Amino acid sequence: MSFEYPQDLRYLDSHEYARLDGEIATIGISEFAVDQLGDIVFLELPDIGEVITLGERFGAIESVKAVEELNSPITGTVIERNDTLVNSPELVADDPYGEGWFIKVRINDAGEIEEAMTADEYRALVDGE
Repeated sequence: MSFEYPQDLRYLDSHEYARLDGEIATIGISEFAVDQLGDIVFLELPDIGEVITLGERFGAIESVKAVEELNSPITGTVIERNDTLVNSPELVADDPYGEGWFIKVRINDAGEIEEAMTADEYRALVDGE
């Protein structure tokens, strides 16, 4: 299967992505991760107003195969949460880079994103797995 790796995203080796738009980061998981997980049955996301920290757990995703922690690609305050996914987690698989986003965060330091992988670096990692 051929996966999409949007160039405007930055990725973690644990398969979360961040899309920066000014001071706001939209965070979700990659198409590859969705494929690896299989049928997603549960999603735990932080509440609006919570602060998440680069590299630390901010939630969890559960499939019929596994439960995986979600790690933050950036530090900031949660300003929006995709409650549609909390109620219907299987929708993540339909559009992980669009309607399947998890949270939106007002970021503290945009420079942190430089620690995450580019699309090409992430593709190389995934192709090696």
